[in-house]
Amino acid sequence: MAGTKEIKNHIDSVQETKKITNAMYLIASTKLQRARQELENTRPYFHALQLEIKRIFRTVKDVDSHYFYPAEGEPPLDGAYGCLVITADKGLAGAYNQNAIKAAMKLLDQHPDTKLFVVGEYGRRFFASHGIPIEHSFLYTAQNPTMARAREIGALLVDRFGKGELEKIFIVYTDMASAMSFQARSTRLLPFHRTYFADSVDIQQPVTEPFEFLPDVRSVLNNIIPSYVSGFIYSALIDSFCCEQNARMTAMDSANRNAENLLGELSLQYNRVRQAAITQSITEVSAGARAQRQKKEL
Repeated sequence: MAGTKEIKNHIDSVQETKKITNAMYLIASTKLQRARQELENTRPYFHALQLEIKRIFRTVKDVDSHYFYPAEGEPPLDGAYGCLVITADKGLAGAYNQNAIKAAMKLLDQHPDTKLFVVGEYGRRFFASHGIPIEHSFLYTAQNPTMARAREIGALLVDRFGKGELEKIFIVYTDMASAMSFQARSTRLLPFHRTYFADSVDIQQPVTEPFEFLPDVRSVLNNIIPSYVSGFIYSALIDSFCCEQNARMTAMDSANRNAENLLGELSLQYNRVRQAAITQSITEVSAGARAQRQKKEL
């Protein structure tokens, strides 16, 4: 059985670890609140972009753009696929990273020629350790998602798509459905279905006057889409960042509770060992006194 010194050292070690996990919980909570506020501040702009794209399709029925499937259906696309995978830069966030990796690996199993564009050090290390090639890595984006970095990612993907190097582009990110639940999603980023804009946004005011597009409607649409793609990526980065912090808060809260339970058990064990040592000392003193009395009587 461990002595009082060993148990006391163990208690001190758990208390120091608890300070770290508690600090990480508070940091994650602050980052989560800030990220949610940034997402709410930028959402109206991209919602307005989505509205304008829908207005274009409602106004001009035969509009054509390489960012969209043809109106008659979805033709087979046999070229290379691209996949933007968003992970964290570090662990200690429960199953957050593993879920995103599983969604990406599922896509790779279905389309082995998929080219990976990775955000987050965790994802880079995973694919590198498994010998899976990475087309491009975006450094320092997972911990500090900004609109500028989203535009950088969007510009690269849109350029590859425009050159025909990528037939489809998917994005794997973690969606925060509520404060208590989140799940990894794999969503096609490009090309779009026309029905996506027709069904996803409601226009309160119908189009009553004809629009004039300069120089033409296709140029206007092709100019809007890159901004919309950047906004979608930024939203996915912030959403994933919120999920990461929420997962880290949950993990650190669980670690704090486990530390409290362990400290309670160690304190009980420490008191028992200490009481046993005191009892043994009293017994030894009593036995020595009794032996002295018996010696005097003899």
